[in-house]
Amino acid sequence: FNFPAMVPMWIYPIALACGNTFVWKPSSHTPGATQLQAELWKEAGLPDGVFNVVYGGREAVSALLVHPQVNAIQFVGSTPVGRTVFETGTAHGKRVGAYTAAKNAMLVLPDADMEFTADAAVAAGYGSAGERCMAQTLVIGVGDAADRLRPLIEERIQRLKIGPGLDPGMDMGPIYTAEHRASIVEWIDKGVAGGAELVADGRRFSRPDHPDGFFLGATLFDHVTPEMEIYKEEIFGPVLGIVRVATYDEALALINGHQYGNGTAIFTTDGGAGRRFELEVDVPMIGINIPIPVPAGYLSFGGTRGSAFGDLKMRGEDGIRFFTQEKMVTLRWPEPGRREKLSLVFPGNS
Repeated sequence: FNFPAMVPMWIYPIALACGNTFVWKPSSHTPGATQLQAELWKEAGLPDGVFNVVYGGREAVSALLVHPQVNAIQFVGSTPVGRTVFETGTAHGKRVGAYTAAKNAMLVLPDADMEFTADAAVAAGYGSAGERCMAQTLVIGVGDAADRLRPLIEERIQRLKIGPGLDPGMDMGPIYTAEHRASIVEWIDKGVAGGAELVADGRRFSRPDHPDGFFLGATLFDHVTPEMEIYKEEIFGPVLGIVRVATYDEALALINGHQYGNGTAIFTTDGGAGRRFELEVDVPMIGINIPIPVPAGYLSFGGTRGSAFGDLKMRGEDGIRFFTQEKMVTLRWPEPGRREKLSLVFPGNS
C-alpha cells in the first residue's frame, strides 16, 4: 500500500541527519512496517525520544498540526487530507510539504516500440496492484498508436499470475483491504456507466483456493475521455485506461491540463520528440521510455497542482532544506590596534 517502509525512509533519515527529533504518525492500514522500524532503531541504540511513533486517527494528526514544538511536517496521502494538513500546519507557523494524489499518464507516439511500450504499460499500471502514487493509470495513444498497442496489452494481461504475494512466481497480489477492493469495483462500475469500453474486467477474477482473499484481476478500459470520472480521479488499483488523440499537441494539453501532476512519461524512438516533451510538459517527474519516473534517491521527489502542496519537494537537496533552518552569518574582524573613522556608509568588503 504505497510502500509504507520505503516512502518514510525517504523522509526520516534526512530529518534525523539534519539534527531533528522525529515523530512518525503512520497510516492506520500499515502499522506493522512502522513498528518494526521503531524496534530496529531501539535495538541499534538510538537514544529515546529521537525517533517516535504515534498511532491513531484524525485526533493524532490534529494534535501534531497545532503542537508548538512541531516545527515541520511532511505528509503523504490523499489530496483532500493533504490540503487540510498544509492549510492547518502553515496557519500555525509550520513548514509543511504535502505530497498527495496522482493520475499519471504515459504518452505513446506512433513511432514507439510497441512491444517494449506494452511491457512498460502493464508493469506500470498493474505492479503493486496499482496501489502506488507513481502508477501509470492512463495511456494516451497518438494517431494509430492505441490500435497497435491495445492487443499487446490484452495479451500480457491474460498472462498475469495473480495470487498471494508471498507465493513464488506471482505478478500481482491482493488489494490491501476488503473496503478498498469494494472501492475499486465501484470505480470500474463508474467507468462502464460513463461509457468507456471495458476491454478486460478484473471484477470477474477469483481464487477458489483463497475465497476470502481481496483479489482483483487487471482491468483495462479503452476510449476513455476527459469527461469521465475514471479519467479525472485516482483509483489506486489495477485499472488502466487508454485515451485516444490525434496529435502530440492534444496529448500534451491533456497532461498539462489535468488537475493532478505527479509523474508522466513519453514513449518514442525520436530523440527530438523526447526533448520537446521534457521541455513542454508541466509535470516535475518525467520519464522518457521509462514508465515509472521515480528520480534517483539523491534527487528530490514531488508533484505539482493537486499532487503537492508546499514549495519544497521530498528527498534530495530539497529534503535537506526542508529539515534545516538556514543561518546566514556576516563576519568582520578588524585589524588589532587599527580603528577606522566613523562612517555612515553601508559596510562593504573593502
